Amino acid sequence: MAAFAEGVPCWVDAMLSDVEAGKRFYGELFGWSFQEGDTAYGSYVSARHDGKVVAALTPKPDGRLPTVWNLYLAAPDLAATLAKIREAGGQVIMEPREVDGFGTMAMAVDPGGAVFGLWQGGTHAGFQKHGRPGSYAWAELYTRDKKSVDPFYTAVFGYGRQDLDTENGTDFAMWTPAGKPVDLENAVAGRGVIDGSFPAELPSHFLVYFAVQDCDRAVATATRLGGRVVLDAQDTPYGRFAVLIDSQGASFAVIDLSRADH
Repeated sequence: MAAFAEGVPCWVDAMLSDVEAGKRFYGELFGWSFQEGDTAYGSYVSARHDGKVVAALTPKPDGRLPTVWNLYLAAPDLAATLAKIREAGGQVIMEPREVDGFGTMAMAVDPGGAVFGLWQGGTHAGFQKHGRPGSYAWAELYTRDKKSVDPFYTAVFGYGRQDLDTENGTDFAMWTPAGKPVDLENAVAGRGVIDGSFPAELPSHFLVYFAVQDCDRAVATATRLGGRVVLDAQDTPYGRFAVLIDSQGASFAVIDLSRADH
């Protein structure tokens, strides 16, 4: 598989208290099958759809850590990317760790407090499938400090930014990788602002979207499996989507891209 360009989302994993429960939840919701594995840093479960690796589930090493979906951005030169993160006002919260030849990972936090991962691929470049039902589709950063965050991601990854006019007037932008035209066709992620319509305790975070064949059916399935609805299914020009919380508390979104206007 070809390597992902710098700053492009290339991998996601869920950090869970109960991986077996996670397998039951996401296996039925997305039609995933699972393969157990181990690394020097602990066990993990790779999720597959149609035989392609699409995500992973990992046990929380410390029960005090949040139950979350982690997003990883491609960093072909991880050392250089980490240097840029520090120079731009971010923090490295986990130094690089080589993972059994698969690649090298690190974790960082942006100036607004959102945590994200970095991945320098080895034998594992990242998603073997994305943008189709049963796999990763999109990611959005929600921040309370866009004045610090926007220049940070431009400085670190060279993102181009396109501010969008939304129907409800929310502040939203899309990011494109360095060297690509700044347009919707090349966008790889979005940036929203946490305003008064969000819960006061909600921290800055990345929201991971998974593609599904039917958004409403996915919402019903997640609810039946013990999940909760944060934002009801609704239509947008980019597809019908909903925001959910799984049976252990990890938030994510589902989107039916076939319902997009363009």
